[in-house]
Amino acid sequence: MSTAAPRTTGQDRLWSVDEHLEDILAAVRPLEPIELQLPDAQGCVLVEDVMVPVSLPPFDNSSMDGYAVRVADVAGASEEYPAALEVVGDVAAGQADLLHVGPGQAARIMTGAPLPPGAEAVVPVEWTDGGLGEGPVHGMRARSLAPEQSSGQVRVYRSAEARAHVRAKGSDVRAGDRALEAGTVLGPPQIALLAAIGRGTARVRPRPRVVVLSTGSELVQPGEELRSGQIYDSNSFALTAAARDAGAIAYRVGAVADDAETLRSTIDDQLVRADLVVTTGGVSVGAYDVVKEALSHVGDEDEPGSGIDFRKLAMQPGKPQGFGSIGPDHTPLLALPGNPVSSYVSFELFVRPAIRALMGLEDVHRPTTRAKLVTDKALTSPRGRRQFLRATCAEGTVRPVGGAGSHLVAALAHADSLIVVPEDVESVEPGTEVEVVLLG
Repeated sequence: MSTAAPRTTGQDRLWSVDEHLEDILAAVRPLEPIELQLPDAQGCVLVEDVMVPVSLPPFDNSSMDGYAVRVADVAGASEEYPAALEVVGDVAAGQADLLHVGPGQAARIMTGAPLPPGAEAVVPVEWTDGGLGEGPVHGMRARSLAPEQSSGQVRVYRSAEARAHVRAKGSDVRAGDRALEAGTVLGPPQIALLAAIGRGTARVRPRPRVVVLSTGSELVQPGEELRSGQIYDSNSFALTAAARDAGAIAYRVGAVADDAETLRSTIDDQLVRADLVVTTGGVSVGAYDVVKEALSHVGDEDEPGSGIDFRKLAMQPGKPQGFGSIGPDHTPLLALPGNPVSSYVSFELFVRPAIRALMGLEDVHRPTTRAKLVTDKALTSPRGRRQFLRATCAEGTVRPVGGAGSHLVAALAHADSLIVVPEDVESVEPGTEVEVVLLG
């Protein structure tokens, strides 16, 4: 996995959201294609068109349990004047040697079984006496499909048009058709189609492996006892879940204490299973910003092209950010701020597109829409910053959820979208149409 070195400028420069994202997407390259067995290819992106080698279904077959008949033999059939036909045998699903249905004859047929030569239609068993001689069968009785009814006589009480209850060969897809296009994400229906046309493998770009770790000596794992000054580590759980939601195979690493040597060692250990590393916390300007301390000088002589650039972005929340590559394979690394909302918003804006780019997808962004702002008072936004506010969006309207604080996890849990306030806007009045990023 190779990446281009990020652009570097003075630490005091204020980068725009678009510039930062542009650098990330320019540096991240799609993963190399591999051939995977179908169960392992779920969630991956096809790298080539898949053509249909054999039509589906591959032969005319019955869509009902019933009797295969000739149309002329059941013309005008009714309960008062049923058509009496000789049953020449059974046709079961998977049967290779087929009976021939001649004039005055019928073959008992099961759902999915090939339409036998001579037959033109299928009459459901409910339209017959099931070979029992007891009048119309009004349900699927076990006796009407018992082996002893595979010969003898059956009475048919309704007529049938040609091809009735027959699934035609190629009615799903025909040989030579394109089954799936390159760029398709393989979900359950696509996996089913590949299997149905006989493909046991698919050539895909693998799901990216993303390692997520949070930093901070104050962090405690959920389930453990909190002591004074400690908080539970929520960021690593949130971002690991977000990475999986984006399509990645995600690995969560327990919180790392504020020690640069420990952090660098932990990251080095994780590189063997990482196509992308995401850290959260320790990227600001404080005395204990361990990520900056550990990674600011990784671009040394023995690792040409690598290095992490720490920046200030013209956005709220999420001003401090870091991006670059690390290790001998130049594994991309994104360093996000530690406040929960800042971390999650940063993930949506920068990490999710990077994951989608690694997958080889063309559209890497969340969908956006325009909606009318519903709020009690005008929204304020700092000039020169692009603000992202948690919100709920429905039926053409969007409502802010919670305040602007970057620590408000509860509000984030109820949001399904982000209101985007541009850099040159300081106030947004109720009723204004705004841009909205849809999160789910």
